[in-house]
Amino acid sequence: MAERTKVQVRPGIESDLDALTAIYNHYVRETPITFDTAVFTAEERRSWLLSHPEDGPHRLMVATDANSQAIHGYATSSTFRVKSAYATSVEITVYLAPDAAGRGIGTLLYEALFAALAGEDVHRAYAGITQPNEASVRLHERFGFRYVGTYREVGRKFGRYWDVAWYEKEL
Repeated sequence: MAERTKVQVRPGIESDLDALTAIYNHYVRETPITFDTAVFTAEERRSWLLSHPEDGPHRLMVATDANSQAIHGYATSSTFRVKSAYATSVEITVYLAPDAAGRGIGTLLYEALFAALAGEDVHRAYAGITQPNEASVRLHERFGFRYVGTYREVGRKFGRYWDVAWYEKEL
């Protein structure tokens, strides 16, 4: 587990953009975890970062090394669907730097994210988890998410089809 004194979690800021883009691009290039298939420049990701202010239901939390300020990962709550009736639902996700996995940083990020959302008008959080991904399933279940269904072969990446299991949590 990450030592809480060595990792700090804070809202994301514009100067984080290069590091956050690099983390995300790792998952674009190397994994089916995201169904994006082309890497992004930081400038292409700027609108994504700006869509996560320090207040409201759409947040960006960043885990940094307390000494070096290197970014270990991030968690977000984002628009679930664009229609207004979905406004009290969010889709959440966490992405870790490749060397940060298995250190409890995802847990720290979700603790901070859910604490930030506690005062917001958010009714449900949803997580789509590309299968197989036991570590992500365990993380979400630890935070009280429950399985609600699977979209079978919903995305094609790396020459094959992938299932996405959906989980929900009442907030």
